[in-house]
Amino acid sequence: MRNGSGALEHSCPACGLTFLGDSRRIWCSDACLQRGFRLRRSHPDEAPIVFPRRLPRDQVVYQCPQCEARYLGEQRCDDCQVFCRRLGPGGLCPHCDEPVAVVDVAPTHTKPVA
Repeated sequence: MRNGSGALEHSCPACGLTFLGDSRRIWCSDACLQRGFRLRRSHPDEAPIVFPRRLPRDQVVYQCPQCEARYLGEQRCDDCQVFCRRLGPGGLCPHCDEPVAVVDVAPTHTKPVA
């Protein structure tokens, strides 16, 4: 065949993710393709663009919009049977074993008064 066939295992040069693709594809996603383009076109003295990877679901705190119960890694409220809001990354409190989001414990940044 002209272009080759069959899936080969590749490692994405932008994020390092291993994926299956044909012999011509080197990027795992369009976002990594764009990142590679930006990195090739950037000036050497500029800081490289770093894109955060999505956190695994078990590290994200969700809150029910009706009863305000919090869940770690569960997107649906067991009591209300509705989908929860994403609060952000977090974990379990070491003292009470309740889900706590990072935004709850991190100090909020305010603009300095001029």
